[in-house]
Amino acid sequence: MDDRITVMIVDDHALVRQGAADYLAAQEDIVVVAEATSGEEAVCQAAELVPNVVLMDLLMPGMDGVEATRRIKDISPRTQIIVLTSYHQDEHIFPALRAGAISYLLKDITAPELAAAIRQAARGEATLHPTVARRVIMQFWDEDAREHKRFTDLTDREMEVLKLIAQGCANQDIAEQLVITVGTVKGHVSNILSKLQLADRTQAAVYAWQEGLARRK
Repeated sequence: MDDRITVMIVDDHALVRQGAADYLAAQEDIVVVAEATSGEEAVCQAAELVPNVVLMDLLMPGMDGVEATRRIKDISPRTQIIVLTSYHQDEHIFPALRAGAISYLLKDITAPELAAAIRQAARGEATLHPTVARRVIMQFWDEDAREHKRFTDLTDREMEVLKLIAQGCANQDIAEQLVITVGTVKGHVSNILSKLQLADRTQAAVYAWQEGLARRK
């Protein structure tokens, strides 16, 4: 039984396709089963051949690599897609990863590194070019920081209201404790939910406990 890793190369530059195909042909455990010059062609061939791994360029005439990645993953979820491109900007990296690419490599990698990434992808393991990995980590840190600092947008009064919500207080109880009207409390609650991007009081209470903003009596 042939258990070699089947690969499709998608790139509109013949030189790139030929270079990758020539090197991979020398690998005993890898076989190139198809080449495609466009996203549309890649989707059609993926549906027919169901390759283990696809090497996907991003910028091509017609359907781009991101859309082709998304469609191939819809057609064949088991197919792993490695983006192989010259572009490392956020506007290319994150759409490709969200579309389903398991790896993101730049065309300055060596041929042995490419073969190793293909083997890893076939095992369901991701490979990111160091430049790309740095951008992904920075994005994660930025999102994490934004997530944990959302409460700093609240006014002092809104913080007081949020803490009382976390303690299970109803609007009337909050109004009495803070010596304000119930209508004012409702206004504060509405602002809190909006600023924290939460759906209801329960989520607000959970958020307050998770962020350490509330203390048990």
